[in-house]
Amino acid sequence: MVNHSRDYGAKGRVGVAMPQANPTVEPEVGAFLPANTTLLASRLTSKEVEPRDRYREYFTGLEKTLETYDTLALDVCGFACTASTYLVGRKDEDEALDRLSNLKAYPIISAGQAIEGALHTLNVEKLAIGAPYPEWSVAMSRDYWISRGFDVVNTTRIAISSDDTRAIYELSGKDALATLDTVDFSDADAILLTGTGMPSLEATISLMKSTGKPVVSSNLCLTWAMRMVLDIPDDGDSGDAPRHPLLNGWQSKVKDL
Repeated sequence: MVNHSRDYGAKGRVGVAMPQANPTVEPEVGAFLPANTTLLASRLTSKEVEPRDRYREYFTGLEKTLETYDTLALDVCGFACTASTYLVGRKDEDEALDRLSNLKAYPIISAGQAIEGALHTLNVEKLAIGAPYPEWSVAMSRDYWISRGFDVVNTTRIAISSDDTRAIYELSGKDALATLDTVDFSDADAILLTGTGMPSLEATISLMKSTGKPVVSSNLCLTWAMRMVLDIPDDGDSGDAPRHPLLNGWQSKVKDL
């Protein structure tokens, strides 16, 4: 139950747990949240060198990460590492997050769960994916969404500088558009920009303009799902940008992030 009498965060205290070197989640989620909410971030940590091992430890170490909030009572928390979802799989993910939600007494939602909920809300059947991952992780994301019942009609890799997935954080939205602007998305119902680390807001606006299709991202879907928990409907203005079918009000903030 949200304490609406708080001086700060009267509409909700929103926690988000993100990979340790990720510089993108906080500005994007902050842009998606309305006034009178408070964003309270924590870092998923791992010393593993191999990305697969690091993804796994981010997930298995989530309980320890949540302990860094000490006695702070969140109203909802997002697990902002989509690649961990692809690696762990939905069954183990659901069970672990249900257990932690009961333990902490507030809902804990992953980006993967949020994306699936958003795609179903938008009645998406045919999905196109833009993924700033190494080849093995791109294949993992495609296979995951196929396993969830979606017809993946296109998977496009947005190249990064190395197989170390932390190279994702060096990308810009313009890097994504340089690749995705050449792709034919005519067969897709929607486009998913997967991954929480690559800036995606400019790309979302541009691709919606050029394709006329819904474009969703890991951070957008995660914030949308957390807002649904907090019962904060979309009442934002999209300005001159295309109106987004899930969340609005963030479009005018992009240039100031």
